[in-house]
Amino acid sequence: MLQTQEELLNVLTQIGIEYTNHEHPAVYTVEEADLHHKGIDGAHSKNLFFKDKKKNLFLVVTLSDKSIIIKETAKKIGAKSPSFGKPDLLAEVLGVIPGAVTPFAIINDENHRVKVVLDKEMMENELLNFHPLENTATTTIASKDLVKFMEHCNQEFEIIRL
Repeated sequence: MLQTQEELLNVLTQIGIEYTNHEHPAVYTVEEADLHHKGIDGAHSKNLFFKDKKKNLFLVVTLSDKSIIIKETAKKIGAKSPSFGKPDLLAEVLGVIPGAVTPFAIINDENHRVKVVLDKEMMENELLNFHPLENTATTTIASKDLVKFMEHCNQEFEIIRL
């Protein structure tokens, strides 16, 4: 299981994904992260980790400023009565803490337990920003390279308009 941004950035380099990494103080919310976006090109994200009543796991990745209505999102992604996944489950499956949730963490989902849903509106941006497994940095990649990363991880994902 990858645990550091250095390990993740090495993987990105190995698979030919260009990135820019921006260090900043630890952030735990979208609001805190917004304070450190100056000078970082591209769309910023929020990442929601859900578990539904059937114990299915979901990672919903969308724009940081987009309002998400959980009941409507649940219908679109096929979740039955979802709630936010607990920190211990998040650590077990994706190897990250709350505040550091990121689509990059899917590299740690070796059993492919998590259904990844990428917001189409977010994916229409050329550059995207995510934490590199740690909430003390933001990593910028091309949206097409997020798809390449998911494929490298053999991760199935959906791109839908949330």
